[in-house]
Amino acid sequence: QVRVVESGGGLVQTGDSLRLSCAASGDTSCISAMGWYRQAPGKEREFVATATSSGGLYYTHSVKGRFTISRDNAKNTVYLQMNSLKPEDTAVYYCKVEPCPIVPGPHDYWGQGTQVTVSS
Repeated sequence: QVRVVESGGGLVQTGDSLRLSCAASGDTSCISAMGWYRQAPGKEREFVATATSSGGLYYTHSVKGRFTISRDNAKNTVYLQMNSLKPEDTAVYYCKVEPCPIVPGPHDYWGQGTQVTVSS
């Protein structure tokens, strides 16, 4: 089992920055990808960014150039640096951790979410 804990959300103004952190603990012997998703009120959960074990970094179009994902494999932690925040970035941000396919058990683990609110 893997425990996933996010932190770093808050209330900011348009144009401000926030840094989210996500730490995985437990059976972290092999983690494939660590990433971020978000869910705004009344909307489906959507992909934001992910960092793969091979170093690949992927972003949804709406955050490219503003958000940066980074990963510290030694700490089993992934970060999301969010700059130039907009009201439409307001959502609950969830971290997803994907164990390697060879690891028995669930294909992914989710954190409890952290609220990001951007006021105009």
